Amino acid sequence: MTQPVRPEDMRASDAERELVQQWLHRAHADGSLDLAEFDARVVRTWEAKTRGELAALTIDLPNVAHASAQSPTPVVPPPLLPTPLLPAPKPVKTGGGRKALKVLGTIWLSVSVLNFALWLLVSLLGGEGLVHPWFLWVAVPPGAVLGVLWWSTDPQR
Repeated sequence: MTQPVRPEDMRASDAERELVQQWLHRAHADGSLDLAEFDARVVRTWEAKTRGELAALTIDLPNVAHASAQSPTPVVPPPLLPTPLLPAPKPVKTGGGRKALKVLGTIWLSVSVLNFALWLLVSLLGGEGLVHPWFLWVAVPPGAVLGVLWWSTDPQR
C-alpha cells in the first residue's frame, strides 16, 4: 500500500527553483540578505530536491514566509515602462587622422635629417672617411611604420 507524499516531500521543479532564486534576489536587493548569504542560498536552491528544502531557504525572509511547504505562488515582474526615444547620435567626424600623420611625418623627417647631418659631420670630421650609416637605424623603422599608417589611412578623412 502506498502512502501519500507530504507536500514538503514533493520533488521541486526547475521553475520552482527559479522562483525561489527570484525571491532571494529580491531579498538581497531589499537588504535582507548580504551577498555571501545570497550566494550560499542560491547554491542551495539549485541543489534542493524537495519543496520543503526550498521553503526552508525562504522561511525567514519578509514577504516570503507565506510560501512555506505549499507550491510557491508565481512572482509577477512589474510591467516594463516604454523608454523614450532618443534622437540618433550624429556621426562624429574624425578628420585628425591625416593631420596627425602629417605632424608625425614632419617630426620623423626632422629627426632623420638631424641624425643624417650628425652622421655626415662625424664622417667628414673624423678623418677616417665614411663611417657605418647608423642614422638608418634611427630613420628606417619609424619611417616604415609611418609609411604603412599613411598608406592604410583613408585620404577622405
